[in-house]
Amino acid sequence: MKIHILTIFPETFESYFWSSIIWRAIEKWLFTPVYYKLNDFSSDKFKRIDEKAYGMHGQVISPEPLSKAVNHIFDVVWKKLPVVYMTPSWDLLNQEKVENYYDKLWEEFVVICWHYEWIDQRIIDLYVTYKISVWEYVLSSWELATQVFIDTLVRHIPWVLGNIDSLEEDSFSKKLNRQKEYPVYTRPEEFEWLKVPWILLSGNHKEIEKWKKDNLG
Repeated sequence: MKIHILTIFPETFESYFWSSIIWRAIEKWLFTPVYYKLNDFSSDKFKRIDEKAYGMHGQVISPEPLSKAVNHIFDVVWKKLPVVYMTPSWDLLNQEKVENYYDKLWEEFVVICWHYEWIDQRIIDLYVTYKISVWEYVLSSWELATQVFIDTLVRHIPWVLGNIDSLEEDSFSKKLNRQKEYPVYTRPEEFEWLKVPWILLSGNHKEIEKWKKDNLG
């Protein structure tokens, strides 16, 4: 999977992507993030990319640098790619939608991160394929939302997780009928007077599976 990330602050991705599961995917060449600093596509001598919005308060990212950036990516890869726009007001993510987006985007796509109030609507009209929200609230940095979305996708890439069963039995997975995962326990068998349910220690796989189904959230 290759993701082209348009952002004002590419450095915000490094600390998160260079750790844990995502770094494992990068090391294995299963996931490649490519960063593009939006200011580099500005024709303003101060590399400014925002302007005051018409008819409302606040600043909006101008269409020119975004258009140049998106077209630059298309030129580099020699084709048009799906473009994802992270926004608080459109398609709200859940696990089933994440799986559908993975099927559509697993190979390569562009994602736009924004600051200020919004991006110019004409960029949405001209380029955006999917408008995706991580929840119904507004963030100051949509790099955060982008990291959340990318994380949900990367963990679906084969061989990224150490055990495929952990993906299949995640909360809201298809195998669990989109329900919350059952409670989980580990050693010691007793902690603060609370004991692991005896059935999980029994070795009876049929009964353990039944216990899991009975204890879904």
